[in-house]
Amino acid sequence: MKKKLLLAIDDCSKALEQLRLPSSLAFLENASRMLADCFQNGNKVIVAGNGGSLCDASHFAEELTGIFRKTRRALPAIALSESGHLTCVGNDLGFEWVFARGVQAYGKKGDIFVGLTTSGNSLNIIRAFEEAKRQQLYTIAFLGKGGGQLKEFADLELLIDGFSTSDRIQEVHMVAIHLLIEQIEEILFYSNPIEESVSKYSELQCSFINE
Repeated sequence: MKKKLLLAIDDCSKALEQLRLPSSLAFLENASRMLADCFQNGNKVIVAGNGGSLCDASHFAEELTGIFRKTRRALPAIALSESGHLTCVGNDLGFEWVFARGVQAYGKKGDIFVGLTTSGNSLNIIRAFEEAKRQQLYTIAFLGKGGGQLKEFADLELLIDGFSTSDRIQEVHMVAIHLLIEQIEEILFYSNPIEESVSKYSELQCSFINE
């Protein structure tokens, strides 16, 4: 068992090393700025994925609306995970439309749609990206396994390649999500004196609420 565990840990490390690639670093820098600009302009982020990637989408959204490193104002993000919507659309129109309908309902020009798919071939995510383009949303894709049909479709993409199973890809996607949120907070709240003062005010508010 120990040998298998060490092999699995080595596999995790190899996957994580892909974030050091120039293309991955460029993605992290550009996506951080795109997301920060979105929030500064009064827009929101919509996130979607299937299975474990939907859990990652929800995690992404709650870290933005909630608290990550420090107390600061909430940032508008929606994970398309509401069970009533998913089952309604899945039953009436087909599962391939569950996320596109969410984008159509909530998306506005200038918002960002983030789609997570380890294959790049999930039809419901593809339909959501197509709808996002129609509504003039910016798009960010988290991909794996060569990128599939969604390769080079989004405005920005992170591709974790060389792994046949989804688990390692999703693990790196989550690390990337945490790095993005860390940079977004730095841009919006800690590198700007005005925003920093707003953040300190928010901390005082939360302290008062928690007493």
